Amino acid sequence: METKIAQRGKRWVLPLLASLLLSCLLITVSLLFSSSPLRHTLVFLSFSQISSSAADSDDSPLFVESKLQLPPLPPANNVPRLAYLISGSTGDGRSIKRTLQALYHPANSYVLHLDLESPPAERLELAADIRGDPVYQRFKNVWVITRANLVTYRGPTMVANTLHAAAILLKEGGDWDWFINLSASDYPLVTQDDLLYTLSTIPRQWNFIEHTSDIGWKEYQRAKPVIIDPGLYSLHKSDVFWATEKRSVPTAFKLFTGSAWMMLTHQFIEFCLWGWDNLPRTVLMYYANFLSSPEGYFHTVICNADEFRNTTVNHDLHFISWDNPPKQHPHFLTVNDFQRMVDSNAPFARKFGRDDPVLDRIDKEILGRDHSGFVPGGWYDAFKKNTSDPNYMVRSISDLRPGAGTKRIEKLILGLLNQDDFDKKHCI
Repeated sequence: METKIAQRGKRWVLPLLASLLLSCLLITVSLLFSSSPLRHTLVFLSFSQISSSAADSDDSPLFVESKLQLPPLPPANNVPRLAYLISGSTGDGRSIKRTLQALYHPANSYVLHLDLESPPAERLELAADIRGDPVYQRFKNVWVITRANLVTYRGPTMVANTLHAAAILLKEGGDWDWFINLSASDYPLVTQDDLLYTLSTIPRQWNFIEHTSDIGWKEYQRAKPVIIDPGLYSLHKSDVFWATEKRSVPTAFKLFTGSAWMMLTHQFIEFCLWGWDNLPRTVLMYYANFLSSPEGYFHTVICNADEFRNTTVNHDLHFISWDNPPKQHPHFLTVNDFQRMVDSNAPFARKFGRDDPVLDRIDKEILGRDHSGFVPGGWYDAFKKNTSDPNYMVRSISDLRPGAGTKRIEKLILGLLNQDDFDKKHCI
């Protein structure tokens, strides 16, 4: 009897082991090929670097962070692709639409945001205008944030809104190369064909962000005070609250400051959002109580991350007219500033009043906008010739029609990259 029982046991042991092996295999395959966040997390893991021989030969502990890697750079397209955030507040709807038209190109992606202080009717009108435009609907690369955020420049809500828009662009906007944040009071000084043509000639790992570790008076007026921004929990804007206690300057990371306007790479934006290293989250929590945090958050993250600190170009790509010393906001630009804007070689400028006459001069003498509101270029010529082709895409440099602005941007960017000791001036 015992012999028969043992024989029956042997008969079901092998099938059981085979089924267990098959189940493990199926689970592994489903994890690798699912569209869940776990699949994306696996991209950042490099199992080939974790060898048993290395572990045995090294007595130092193995930390998981040392095995995490940056995602690979996207393949270099002939034409780079840009992702824009254009944001505004009450009464900025028309300015946002005008700036969007001046910046529009089907190779790019755009997110528009009117903050929560703007009337619902204004936000609905903006969304309806985007839905009703045949060009935007043709290329489907413009998104309006419908669940608006309350944004105040003095607090951290502007950083939160920027990260929100960047997340939407990562989800919806495809394989873009750089992220650019602008406001309704910004305006381009070159055509998108000019900008894309010039950017196609430079490495795509450069982050254009004006920054310095010499924070000076900001240490006592911004870093040490503790503020609370009502925009984090209120439906209406009000000034920040000040705590009576002060705090010391952080020792876990070094503070950097600079311009709130920047052009950041796809890889760095992913680092800030995915946070496979905890640094972006830690710094974000610190800047939640920091006055004018848009002038420090991204700068501090990039300069404290070993993967990115050597990818900075110290410029915000803007022409801005400041007081000396700078105040909270720059001067409004007028026709009197036109030549200085052109001579700066910057692709963008701010700050402009709504429908200021200088914008009409930029349209006429620099951008060449036509009656439709769009800026003529290679894509627009092809679009007008064949409006029925739903598959038209801008794929190569030959699809662009660069003009005089190309020379100006080249002069600016090459001047920045060719500076003496450029490689030694990152994050200092």
